[in-house]
Amino acid sequence: MVPKESHQNTGIIRLLRYFGWNWVGIFVVENNSGQHFLQSLEPLFSENGICSAFIQWLPYMARLDKMEEHVDICYKIFMHLSNDINVSIVYGESLTIAVLRFLLTLGGFGNEKLFFKKVFIMTAQLDFMLTGLLRGWDLQVFHGTIAFAIHTENIPNFREFIKTVNPHWNKADRFIQVFWEQAFDCYFPKPWEQTEDIGQCTGNEKIEDIFMPHFEMSMTGHSYGIYNAVHSVARALHAMRSSQSNYKRGKCPSHTSKKCNEVKPKNLQAWQLHPFLQSVSFNNSAGESVSFEQRMQARGIFDIINLETLPNNSFQRRKVGKVDPSAPQDEQVTFDENMLVWHPGFKQLPPFSLCNERCRPGCQKKSKEEKKFCCYDCIPCPDGEISNSTDMDDCFRCPEDHYPSNDRSTCISKSISFLSYGDPLGTSLAVIASSFALITAMVLGVFIKHKDTPLVKANNRNLTYILLISLMLCFLSSLLFLGEPREVTCLLRQSIFGLTFSVAISCILAKTTIVSLAFLATRPGSRMMKWVGNRLVHFIIFPCSLLQTCICLVWLASSPPFPDVDMKSIPEEIIIQCNEGSVIMFYFVLGYIGLLAMASFILAFQVRKLPDTFNEAKFITFSMLVFCSVWICFVPTYLSTKGKEMVAVEIFSILFSSAALLGFIFAPKCYIIALRPDLNSRDQLIRRKN
Repeated sequence: MVPKESHQNTGIIRLLRYFGWNWVGIFVVENNSGQHFLQSLEPLFSENGICSAFIQWLPYMARLDKMEEHVDICYKIFMHLSNDINVSIVYGESLTIAVLRFLLTLGGFGNEKLFFKKVFIMTAQLDFMLTGLLRGWDLQVFHGTIAFAIHTENIPNFREFIKTVNPHWNKADRFIQVFWEQAFDCYFPKPWEQTEDIGQCTGNEKIEDIFMPHFEMSMTGHSYGIYNAVHSVARALHAMRSSQSNYKRGKCPSHTSKKCNEVKPKNLQAWQLHPFLQSVSFNNSAGESVSFEQRMQARGIFDIINLETLPNNSFQRRKVGKVDPSAPQDEQVTFDENMLVWHPGFKQLPPFSLCNERCRPGCQKKSKEEKKFCCYDCIPCPDGEISNSTDMDDCFRCPEDHYPSNDRSTCISKSISFLSYGDPLGTSLAVIASSFALITAMVLGVFIKHKDTPLVKANNRNLTYILLISLMLCFLSSLLFLGEPREVTCLLRQSIFGLTFSVAISCILAKTTIVSLAFLATRPGSRMMKWVGNRLVHFIIFPCSLLQTCICLVWLASSPPFPDVDMKSIPEEIIIQCNEGSVIMFYFVLGYIGLLAMASFILAFQVRKLPDTFNEAKFITFSMLVFCSVWICFVPTYLSTKGKEMVAVEIFSILFSSAALLGFIFAPKCYIIALRPDLNSRDQLIRRKN
């Protein structure tokens, strides 16, 4: 009738895991059953990540005449209960609680008002009772205890039956008299004592006046097992008598046919009831089904009880759950946490019982040397990794499209990043590019309108038109870098940028060369005059532009740019960008533009002091100095930025260098055409040259 202890151990483990208690003490009675309990519990602890903070053996009996033997035990118990271990398991026999309470009082030098903020988990083998000398001792230390008890149900009329118990029922039943003396703290006089004395038992005391530490009016689990056992044996005997009668009439039941002829009512042996007990199945008076399995065991159900002590030093039991091994796996251990009563000294409910604080999300556990595995340090997760729950052994990396939060506890979706027109930076650059393109178009319009003026003619009209158109295209080419990268824009933007800038710098190189040759051509007998004109323009612009065109075609044919996704450069963003395909070819294009610019700068610098009406060589020198400075700074800046900032750097370089060419070369000419037309005459040009 007694359920398996292994089911109780399973319930203890489930309870500890539910509340996260992995650092618990163990008080265990020092006998064979206590050792067996430890041997069966410790493997379950290891499997479920639970450690025993201490194991304290309790004496099977504690005697006042052997107090000196208990001093060391009392000191250890006090040390264990004074530390920060909030949960302790207590395993023992019927009087173990009384022994523990006695040792606590003994160790406390008689102080009965012991105040330990602890949760005791007690096994079903314990009887929560105080007798004899322990009567009236304070029980607050056990307030909130969670106890396992053999399953019981309320039997109808049981309380009424208990109330009728009287020591005068049977004078020969010494058990009732001893119980009466213990319960009411009185004694029965000897038969030869005729005088009445204070403290004698009258037999008229009311058993319902005994409060719980000494007696319970409800049926306990042990009594409920005995109750069912008695009914089971009675039914087995009835079945045996019935089979005996059937045997005499030749009607032996099939499942007992081999035993019918062996059953002898007068000399009945216990084992002879086994076949009949195995077939017993009935509903008891509480309405619960009672039957036996093949191994002759009843259902191994444990009740989970919560003890609440009362001001009058009594206590009441609350049934808060049960352990039913026959239930489905997820329902074998059930309890209602809301019904639990905790010790009033706890500030945190439910209380913690850990070797150290739990590792918060964002950290991982690191074991401590020479400590049990339940004791560990908490260290932050490495860069790029997170832990999203408490007490994680290892951190892990986020998916590629997510990044860790600042506290490294969650993964956040990366935002899509590219330099769009809607972005404030993108809008500003688009407006600037469009404005400069418009200004360039207006300058072109001014030069076309005044194409027959000496100033425009002196600056080679066709070359000026080509330069302004190429500059306008340079400004507009920056717009290809804005918006979400597409296959077409990725293919075109660097190539168009390279070609337009090559044409523009080639025009400036041609201008500088023309200035130089024009000075040489004015010398008497010079043959350079035939080179000053459109022939020189074509000879410089077309070959220089053609070479850049060939570089771009090779680039597009061998390893063309394509839309790409970069998830690693910036942790918080998914960068949609154009992969340049061949980085070497990109720097070839850029280097070729730089080569043309350096040639233009060197040549312009050489002829900057030549006599000229408007000293165009000096303006070209300034413009190429700014141009080269911008693109020299561009390379390290471009390499050190990521995402849309990288694109913005290139757009800024395109706009600033183009604006420098437009401003330094054409601003003085526009000033004369628009504001000083008196200087825009042949006579003025001749006078200034002379």
